[in-house]
Amino acid sequence: MSSIEFSTEEKEVIGLKIQLYFSEELDQQIGQFDAEFLLDFFAEEIGPFFYNRGLYDAQTVMEARLADISEALYEIEKPTQFSR
Repeated sequence: MSSIEFSTEEKEVIGLKIQLYFSEELDQQIGQFDAEFLLDFFAEEIGPFFYNRGLYDAQTVMEARLADISEALYEIEKPTQFSR
């Protein structure tokens, strides 16, 4: 798997959210460059944990849906009789 990458627009939005968080929660001002640097760090070091969790959640949903499909197929199965 390659590293997690964001588009320029996504980086701008996420960078602004990081700046806002630092300002409101930590009472510190950081620039867009520092915010994007922090984003790159989180994407590389922590992003895979979130990515994998998303995959696990998707797998759980798919397994549940496949179980539903299997059950639905069983319900429409026609009875058969074997004659001897």
